[in-house]
Amino acid sequence: DEAVRGTCEDASVCKRFAVSVGYWKDPYIQYFVRQAKERKAPEINRGNVKRYYARVHGVSYLIKAFLTKTECNCQIVNLGAGMDTLFWRLKDENLLPRKYFEVDFPMIVARKIHNIKSKPPLSKPIMESHSGDSLLIDSHSLDSSRYSIVGADLRFSSDLEEKLKKHSLDVHLPTLLVAECVLVYMTPQQSANLLKWAASTFPVAMVINYEQVNMRDRFGQIMVENLQRRHCTLAGVEPCSSLDSQRERLLLNGWENARAIDMMKVYSFLPQADVKRIEALEFLDEKELFEQLMQHYCICWASKDSSNL
Repeated sequence: DEAVRGTCEDASVCKRFAVSVGYWKDPYIQYFVRQAKERKAPEINRGNVKRYYARVHGVSYLIKAFLTKTECNCQIVNLGAGMDTLFWRLKDENLLPRKYFEVDFPMIVARKIHNIKSKPPLSKPIMESHSGDSLLIDSHSLDSSRYSIVGADLRFSSDLEEKLKKHSLDVHLPTLLVAECVLVYMTPQQSANLLKWAASTFPVAMVINYEQVNMRDRFGQIMVENLQRRHCTLAGVEPCSSLDSQRERLLLNGWENARAIDMMKVYSFLPQADVKRIEALEFLDEKELFEQLMQHYCICWASKDSSNL
């Protein structure tokens, strides 16, 4: 678990670096992550930073589509949220759902809550969006009327459900679940249980999953070996064999429609003017390596829609 928690730090440092160079705007990440003074391979190389750019834009596109479709009359559950800043960015854009939940290991949650409490630019937006009774905050959870952080282990969905319901989860609201590089750290059985729980709990729901794909080839094996050297095991690598296996997992666990595309495809869908802008920020000398990297990550999304939304 410790090595998995370490990946939260890697992702945050890489995002902070990308924001500082100008890949995308995020005025809040600076309050959660120290600035990386220089590039550190392999977390911060140019290909990886561009992959994060595609990831942030691809996931954000789907989230905003869901918010638009539901007119924000919905809830978002961000699974394994780490130091993500989406709540604050959605508030700035006037796109907050009725309630926004984050779930992560209690240790990561404690750190995030500490940062929120000690940094007014983070705590103020939570207070501004809060209405009703007093705001609840302790070392492992925070609960306001629009934003909650819950410390829980995603491998135990009954415990997860109980904690979310304590923080006013409404199973009848259209619900979007977001998992970015989360399921791959669980066993296939544990991730199947989590997906099954979500599909059976919410009548109208969508899940977005971002993680590895095409992991059976040599490049995929090298990725696994690199992580193993850092004592980080991809326990759930099996469903990441192909785009088909990614879709299949969603369909087998109660989701009605499922799609999956690799990040090279996502990159090609992004607004070309913006892609030109970010490609001018830093010269990418290893194009082939970048393409291989992008073909080994994907975004999958699935829906379950009893009210034909």
